[in-house]
Amino acid sequence: MILRKWEELPKFMRTEEVRPYYEVLKKKRLSLVLKRMMDLVGGLILLVILAIPMAIIAVMIKLDSEGPVFYRQERITTYGKHFKIHKFRTMVSNADKIGTAVTVGNDRRITKVGTKLRSCRLDELPQVLDLITGNMSFVGTRPEAVKYVEKYKPEYYATLLLSAGITSEASIRYKDEAELLEAADDVDKVYMEEVLPGKMKFNLASIKDFSFFGDIATMFRTVFAVLGKDYSDEKTKV
Repeated sequence: MILRKWEELPKFMRTEEVRPYYEVLKKKRLSLVLKRMMDLVGGLILLVILAIPMAIIAVMIKLDSEGPVFYRQERITTYGKHFKIHKFRTMVSNADKIGTAVTVGNDRRITKVGTKLRSCRLDELPQVLDLITGNMSFVGTRPEAVKYVEKYKPEYYATLLLSAGITSEASIRYKDEAELLEAADDVDKVYMEEVLPGKMKFNLASIKDFSFFGDIATMFRTVFAVLGKDYSDEKTKV
């Protein structure tokens, strides 16, 4: 990944709030190149390894409920680019039209197979395709739905200097996000006013501390989190 020149950034990102984060990344060009190489090479290798397991999961989804195999909601990535994310469908068809854009615990829209896929994050395997195209990276701010990005505070736009990620430090610490939102009367409001600001503290801190080896460390921490290690007590540590 090559960082754009400041004057080539979208106008909404050329602000004093974003500038400090840009200056940090401008000094990390080698790490940015290595990051993109890892995403591309790693993505191609994973595509070969995961082809058969993904095919099996696709069949399970089709047998479990009506609808497409993939969930292709529009999300936002680098410099505000819109793209349609690749995820295995874990909810009933047209779930985004009958509920909020974020998922709560025990969400009735989740299918039986979807519950199992979500518990191990297997629904995110197809994002290997987004790695290859460059729309996503192994590590980075999780790609948000358009309606949430439109309500970002100016500083939050700094997260769009890097590609959206499959995992992040925020994702690790907020892996119980769905449960946190379950009791909310207004899920979107609670997400924007309470959950998102907490996640953004980690997302922005990760940019300030960005390094190629830091990304690798986050990937290992993600594996431990999926295997059961609880990092939720670290939510206030940035």
